[in-house]
Amino acid sequence: MRQQISLVVNPTSGRGRASALLPAVEARLRASGAEVETRRTSSYADAARTMAEVVAAGTDVLAVMGGDGMVHLGLNACADRTGSGGTALGVVPAGTGNDLCRGVGLDPQDALAAAGVVAGGQRRLLDLVDVGDRFVGGVLATGFDSRVNDRANHLRWPRGALRYTVAALAELRVFSPLDYRLTLDGVVREQRAMLVAVGNTSTYGGGMRICPAADATDGLLDVTVIHPVSRAKLLQLLPLMRSGRFARDPCVEQLRVRSVTVEGPGLVAFGDGEEIGPVPVTATVVPRALPLLVAG
Repeated sequence: MRQQISLVVNPTSGRGRASALLPAVEARLRASGAEVETRRTSSYADAARTMAEVVAAGTDVLAVMGGDGMVHLGLNACADRTGSGGTALGVVPAGTGNDLCRGVGLDPQDALAAAGVVAGGQRRLLDLVDVGDRFVGGVLATGFDSRVNDRANHLRWPRGALRYTVAALAELRVFSPLDYRLTLDGVVREQRAMLVAVGNTSTYGGGMRICPAADATDGLLDVTVIHPVSRAKLLQLLPLMRSGRFARDPCVEQLRVRSVTVEGPGLVAFGDGEEIGPVPVTATVVPRALPLLVAG
C-alpha cells in the first residue's frame, strides 16, 4: 500500500517562495511512489483546521511547507503523548526564520532536500514543550527576546531574518532589566534578568543559538538566563548569539530542568515565534511526543 502524504502549504511563505517551489516539491514527493494530496491554505486559522482534518483522517505523513508558524501548527496536529506514533510530521522549509528546521538538522534553505527527507526519511520521536494549551517545539521566549519577537512580527520592512536584527536594535534603545519569579523543578528563585529563554531546540530569531546545547531527545529543557547588563553589553552579545559563543560570558547562566514556571509583571511569552500569552506560563518537557521524519 502506497504511503499517503498530505502536503499543507502556505503559498505566501517566504514572500511567495513557497508557491514558486511547490511544483518541484510535489514532484519530489511523488517520485518516491507516495500518494500525495496538496492542500493550499488561505490563513493561519485555515491551516490549523486543514492540518487537524488530515491527521484525523489518518494520513501517514503530514508535510508542512512554510515557515515556523506552519511548523508550529503541524507539530501540534501530530503531537502524541502516548509515544505510540501515528501521523508523522514532515517539514519543508519555505519561510524566513525556519528555526525549527535548524533544530532538527534540516537545511533551512533547501526545500527540495527536505522534501527528499519527507519522502524517504526515518521516523524519530522528539520531545516537545507543553505550555498548557499547546505544544512548543523550539524555544519559549519571555523577556527582551519576546519583545523583539513582537516588534519583528509587526514590521513591514525588512523581510526575512534581518527584521529580527532591526527589531532588536529598536527594542534595545528602551529596554531595561525585568523582574522574574522562576520555579525550576519546584525550586523558586526571584531575580532580575534581561531574558529567560526555555529551549527544546537551540535556535530562534532566524538562527540565534540562544540555547546552544539543547537536544530535543534528552528529556530536558535548556534554560538560558541573561542577567542584568548594560545596553551596550547586550548589544555586544547579540551577534555572538549566531554562534552560541555569547554563552561563555559571565552574565549568562544555563540550566537544565524538566519543568519551569515563569512569572513576572508585564512578561509575555512567545513560543516558536508565536504569541503564547501573558505569564504565568509553565513549560514542561514531554519526552518522545512528536513523530518526525528525519534523514536516514
